[in-house]
Parts: sequence; structure tokens; C-alpha cells
Amino acid sequence: MLKLYDYELSGNCYKLRLMMSFLGLEHTTEAVDFYPGNQHKSEAFRQINPLGQLPVIDDDGLVLRDAQAILVYLASKYDTSGKWYPCDDPAMLGQISQWLAFADGITATASAARLHDALFYTHIDVDAARSGAHRLFRILDEHLFFAEEIGQTWICPGDHPTIADIACFPYIMLAEEGGVSRMDYPAIRRWCDRFKRIPGFKVMSGVFPAGPAADQSAA
Repeated sequence: MLKLYDYELSGNCYKLRLMMSFLGLEHTTEAVDFYPGNQHKSEAFRQINPLGQLPVIDDDGLVLRDAQAILVYLASKYDTSGKWYPCDDPAMLGQISQWLAFADGITATASAARLHDALFYTHIDVDAARSGAHRLFRILDEHLFFAEEIGQTWICPGDHPTIADIACFPYIMLAEEGGVSRMDYPAIRRWCDRFKRIPGFKVMSGVFPAGPAADQSAA
């Protein structure tokens, strides 16, 4: 059975909890005390992931690290619909890959600012992190706005979300905890609301359920 090495407050771990919930995958969870215990840096955990990072999965002996890589693996192996990661569509795979890389940029900026504010990681240049997050949010907001203009609901073309949406969602939703407001990004806010309505969506601390359905054109 799948095992997730997890930290409840990690946005990257949350990506995998979302993916497994959307796919209805049974799994076990082993909690890792990221803060304040720094258990992910322990010698024992480095035997699992030499980089000392979360998340990690163990799928019947196959150990994988890196949230984006694990999303690719889970969708490729377990999504019988083929919609989350359409392996037979090279154009979609290319677009998904570029947004997975974009999600890494969100982690390096919005998530870094959150670490600074929530966990007092004072070595982080928080002003640069916030500025970088806003630059990325402007790019995504414009992309989503023009996508909506042609009837596209998600980050990549098609009527179904992909792992690109999962990869970008958590640290955008948690950005306020790092002093990065979503107020000036209405297309992102509408997309976040749509994401919360995907069957199987689950919350985490700091991420709340969708509110009552409303006319999003006014958002």
C-alpha cells in the first residue's frame, strides 16, 4: 500500500493528499515532525530521502521524493481516466510540465515568505520572496483571465483540471500567511474557488472549503 511521509502544514505534502483524495487512493501516513523537531533532517529520515525534504512516498518499495515528480507518478499509474496527466497528448504534457516548473517558483517565493512569517526563518530575504510571488501571481492571473475569455476553466486546456492545477494551488492559497495578498488577482481567486469544488477536495489548516456558489463573473 502507498505510504506518505507527511507534515500536515506542508503545502507540498498537501498536494499529494489532494491527488490521492481526488483519485480515491487508499494510503497510510507517517507523520514527520518538520517543525520544531526537524525530524526530516535526522539520520533516520535521510536514509529514506538523502535530501532531507518532504514529501516522500513509498509505493510497495518504490521510494519517490519531490511533490511534482510524485504527482506525475500517481496520475500516470493510478488515474484510469487519463485526465489528470494525459500521457498520450504531447502538447498537454509540455504545458503541464511548464506549469509544474512554475509551481516550483511559487514554492521558492510565496512559500518562502510563509516560512519566514510562520516559522521565523529569518535567513530568508522576505521582501524579495514576496516581490517574486507577486510577479508570478500576475503572470498566472493574466493567463487565467484570458483562458476564461475563451471558455477555459483550468490552467491547461480542456474541461478537466490537471496536476498543474494541484501543483500551483496550495501555496497560492497559503500565500496570505506569508504576507502575499491575493486581493489584486481576481482570476486566481475565481480559479481557487473552482478548485475547491472538485469532487474529493479536502482542506488543510489555512485552506477552507468553498463558500456558497455565486456568480463568479463579479469576483
